[in-house]
Amino acid sequence: MTYETVLRSATKEVVIGHDRPFCLIGERINPTGRKIFQEQLRNGDLSAIERDVAAQVAGGADVLDVNMGVPLTDEADLLSRAIKLVQERTDLPICIDSSVIEALEAGLAAYQGRALVNSITAEDDRMEAVLPLVKKYDAAVIALPNDADEIPMESDKRLELVKKIVEVATKEYGIAIENILIDPLAMPIGADSSYVQTTLTTIRRIRDEFGLNMTCGASNVSFGMPGRHVLGAAFLPIAMAAGLTSAIMDTRTPEIVEAVKAADLLLGHDEWGSAWIAAHRAKLAAT
Repeated sequence: MTYETVLRSATKEVVIGHDRPFCLIGERINPTGRKIFQEQLRNGDLSAIERDVAAQVAGGADVLDVNMGVPLTDEADLLSRAIKLVQERTDLPICIDSSVIEALEAGLAAYQGRALVNSITAEDDRMEAVLPLVKKYDAAVIALPNDADEIPMESDKRLELVKKIVEVATKEYGIAIENILIDPLAMPIGADSSYVQTTLTTIRRIRDEFGLNMTCGASNVSFGMPGRHVLGAAFLPIAMAAGLTSAIMDTRTPEIVEAVKAADLLLGHDEWGSAWIAAHRAKLAAT
């Protein structure tokens, strides 16, 4: 048995599932590593968010990740304002991304619909802090199978922590199992050539043993390597075949987005190839 995760904005619904087209979560609305964007946000200038929304939507995003983690700012206020702005510019559902509990609650309170929360780990204190908010605001949540001790390098340990997360979330907090997405921990291939195989094994086992939906930071795999777009375009279709159902990624990269859409067709998630054909015709029309 596999599950479907339903996310909503005020007017639009996105369903993530193993028999559904792959869900692209646009990652660009994030100031990490963007010094100019950080300075703009410190000065109250949110105009770059509008540009990022437009670019991610144009690239094919189904959901938008919003992160306002800027040092020396009131992150709760900033995240609340950003979410309201994003909702004015698009009807796509939002993934609210913060490690600050006060900011997370402010973002959830400002959001209209069912959000995706990014994220929890298997650490008890993190689950205790975040899961009540997930329940209160009827959200879905991304969970990473690592704890205070380590990021497990073995699939068996990751599966143990997935089981712990599921049991705590469903039994102690009453969160529906379909509202839990697991991040199988995509690790850089440049650090160890075995990392991706461990991730793929973990993906298959989560699908087969739990039926849960999954997401990951797609760019993690190629970090530190040349030809990152080529690696991303190869990794995601392989991961999709293993059971990955969504990814947090920069949808401004046509090479990777097109590889995902091709995989949807080949895996039977694009009935009669209608989406693939429509996209091809739109591209011809544009040129």
